[in-house]
Amino acid sequence: MSRTIPGVLLACVWLLLLLLGSYTLFWLCVMVICLSGGREVVRMLMPEDFSMKDRLLLTFIFSFPVIATFFSRQSIACNAFGLFVSFVGITCFVMYRYSELESPLETLLKGVFGTFFIGFLASFLVMIRGLEDGAHWLIILTAITAGSDSCAYWIGSKWGKTKLCPNISPNKTREGAIGGISGGVAAALLLYLFLSVEVGVLQIVILGVFLSIFGIIGDLIESIIKRGSSRKDSGSLLGAHGGVLDRVDSLLMAAPVMYYTLLYFGS
Repeated sequence: MSRTIPGVLLACVWLLLLLLGSYTLFWLCVMVICLSGGREVVRMLMPEDFSMKDRLLLTFIFSFPVIATFFSRQSIACNAFGLFVSFVGITCFVMYRYSELESPLETLLKGVFGTFFIGFLASFLVMIRGLEDGAHWLIILTAITAGSDSCAYWIGSKWGKTKLCPNISPNKTREGAIGGISGGVAAALLLYLFLSVEVGVLQIVILGVFLSIFGIIGDLIESIIKRGSSRKDSGSLLGAHGGVLDRVDSLLMAAPVMYYTLLYFGS
C-alpha cells in the first residue's frame, strides 16, 4: 500500500494535467521534473565536496533545453540550441573551477551526460505536448512505459530465469523484458480505443514495441548511474517510489522516439 496509493495519486495528477492543463502549465511541470531529476543526477555523479551553490548551478544548466522549448513549441532547432547552451555552461563551469577539481575531464563528461539525459530528453515531452493531439499522445506514451514497467516486473518476478543485464541490474530478466514489451503494446492498443489519434493500428503496435524497448534502455541507464554511485534509489522525494528519476527514466528515453516517430507518421 505504501507504493500503490502514492502511485495512483501521481497517475491521477499527471492525467488531469494532460487533459485539463494548458501548454504553459505542462511546461512548468516538466521544468519541475527536470530540476528535480537534475538535482538527483548531480548528487549521484558529481563530487561530494561541491557546494550547494555549485549543485544548484549545474541543475539549472541541465534545464536549458526545456527552457528553450518555452519559446517555440515545434522548433527542433530550439531544444538543440538549449542543449548547446547547456554544453557551453558546463564547459565554463569546469574552466572556472578547473584548479579545484580532482578530475576536470570527468566532471565535464558527467555534466554533458546530465544535460543530455535530463534536459534534452525532457524537452521532447514539451514538444510532444505542442503537437496536435499532443496531450493524447503523452497519455499513450505514459501508458506504454507504465504498462511495460509493470508487466516486466510482474512477469520477471514469476517466470524470469535468464538475466538481461546481470552486471547492471541483476533483477531484470529477458522474460521480464519480453513481458514488458507485450504489456507496452497492450497498453497502447487499449488507449488507442479511447483516445482520438489519427494513426492506424499497425502504427500503434510499432510505437508500443519501440517505446517499450527504449523505456527498458532508459531504466538500465539509470541503473548504471545508481550502481556507479552505490545507491538503491535516485532520491527519496517520492517516498517508497524513490526519486523523480526512478519514476521518469523510461518516459524520458522514450519521449524523443515517440516525437520523431510521430513526425515520420505525419502527425
